[in-house]
Amino acid sequence: MPFALVLTVILTLLAIFQITLALGAPLGRFAWGGQHRALPLRLRIGSLVSVLIYALIAVLAWDRARAIDVVPDIVAQVGMWTVFVYFVLGILMNAISRSKPERNTMVPVTIVLAVLSFLIAMGYGELAMAARA
Repeated sequence: MPFALVLTVILTLLAIFQITLALGAPLGRFAWGGQHRALPLRLRIGSLVSVLIYALIAVLAWDRARAIDVVPDIVAQVGMWTVFVYFVLGILMNAISRSKPERNTMVPVTIVLAVLSFLIAMGYGELAMAARA
């Protein structure tokens, strides 16, 4: 469960960041390729969609860690492997960004998210809870 908690905290911070982008904060150099100071409407919508994706990822992580039971086990298991691949692709996308602030900030964050999602997908969060029982 600690892995799901850390993942959720990071996703919550990213969600706050995405919401501020959607509201027009001049932080666009850290996201979406870093080409805009304030995001255009289509990317603001993308930021809001990202918040929904983060919420789904958190639900999958907590379910896979067996802290909640919302989806069938196979959905949580396959879902977390999909999340892991999503974050690995995110590492690559952030690494090739033309924006140095995005590369310097988001690559390390996405690496941490990929590692956490890998550990959760492997069932380590589940094992930690079982060991306490």
